[in-house]
Amino acid sequence: MIGGAAAALAPPIAAAAAAEGKTMYGLIGQMKAAPGKRDELVAILKEGTGAMPGCLSYILALDPADGDAIWITEVWTDKESHAGSLKLPAVQAAIAKARPIIAGFGHRFETTPVGGVGL
Repeated sequence: MIGGAAAALAPPIAAAAAAEGKTMYGLIGQMKAAPGKRDELVAILKEGTGAMPGCLSYILALDPADGDAIWITEVWTDKESHAGSLKLPAVQAAIAKARPIIAGFGHRFETTPVGGVGL
């Protein structure tokens, strides 16, 4: 779809961001849990992701090739919304709770989402 047709079918928050000329912001990253703690890490990350203003998509996925790794895929209305989310009390609490079982981070990619199913 092109231009107005795509904006007409977009969810309200994504359409509003596009109308304001904002560029969406995306992150795709791999997080590694301490051995055997992946499910616990996923549960903690799910807890802290309720209401995040500007978040269009936040997906947690298990890495089928690594039993201790997860992939996090995020789409935000803009980079500032992502930065602001890191200051939210629920997100801060999830980070503090998860920190002891995070073994490290793998690949991390910043993206500029331009559309797709759900956006």
